[in-house]
Amino acid sequence: MKKGIHPENYRLVVFKDMSNDYSFVTRSTAETKETIVWEDGNEYPVVKLEISHKSHPFYTGKMQLVDTAGRIDKFKSRYAKHTK
Repeated sequence: MKKGIHPENYRLVVFKDMSNDYSFVTRSTAETKETIVWEDGNEYPVVKLEISHKSHPFYTGKMQLVDTAGRIDKFKSRYAKHTK
């Protein structure tokens, strides 16, 4: 392996799946300004995810509709005049 190409600032980070509120802690270099108090009482940086292994159809075996920021409502309101 080449020396000096890997980051040195690994720390514990909470990754939170926003579609089902599943969270897990792992070491990462991901930058974030938000923090969360974890189950052990310590405060960690938090990275919010739209999808994880707990909500992805490949891992769950079923399709889940994830409506991020009202995309379905925006689509329906935009094309409502065409359906009349």
